Amino acid sequence: MSYDVRGTFCRRSVRVVPLPYPPLHVEVTTPWLRLRGATDELLEELVPIVRGGIVGDDEMPFDDPISHYEQPPSREWRFLRGVWAARARVEPTSWRLPLVVEVDGEAVGMQDLIAEDFPTFGSVTTFSWLAPQARGRGIGREMRSVVLHLAFAGFGAREATSEAFLDNDASNAISRLLGYEENGLTWATRRGRPFQLRRWALSRARWQQNQRTDITLAGVAECLPVFGLGGRRQ
Repeated sequence: MSYDVRGTFCRRSVRVVPLPYPPLHVEVTTPWLRLRGATDELLEELVPIVRGGIVGDDEMPFDDPISHYEQPPSREWRFLRGVWAARARVEPTSWRLPLVVEVDGEAVGMQDLIAEDFPTFGSVTTFSWLAPQARGRGIGREMRSVVLHLAFAGFGAREATSEAFLDNDASNAISRLLGYEENGLTWATRRGRPFQLRRWALSRARWQQNQRTDITLAGVAECLPVFGLGGRRQ
């Protein structure tokens, strides 16, 4: 509201401005935690965790383009550049949606949803990491369950896949508990050395058997055109 030069009350109409980039405004919420689009403000909250290290010298749970095995400050720089690159390279044939994990309002990790030619195949895969102090509390399982709800209920996925090195007991256990089925083995490098990965697949039908009703989606419909999914039903 405002007043004109004579002091007369004037009502100013409020114009609703469309969100400039919908993937930054996605939110998936449960009674326990929330996944949010990776804005720069949220990434800044994660930088101290990345700087402090999310893997120990004797740990090698994964390899990823945003390598966490380098020394600071290049570790933080690569982390930020990796997320920025994922946000920038978005096409229907290839996209990666980075999401920040919040527990009690505190950023504690990331959960990414990744797809190749999703309009054709309807298949997604996931990648995640969690701050050391947040592990061992079931958060890893919860955030995977939440991102699966986003994939199937929000984007209409047909299948979700996951891969984990054979010695990554936590990730493999989560896949098994959430209903994934073993889908063979493959190879990947870890710090430049070859290691075997276990592959997992979760069909839409198996996910629906245990579909949750306590997860809320927000901002997803606005994302569909960005990912070339205008015709998909939520």
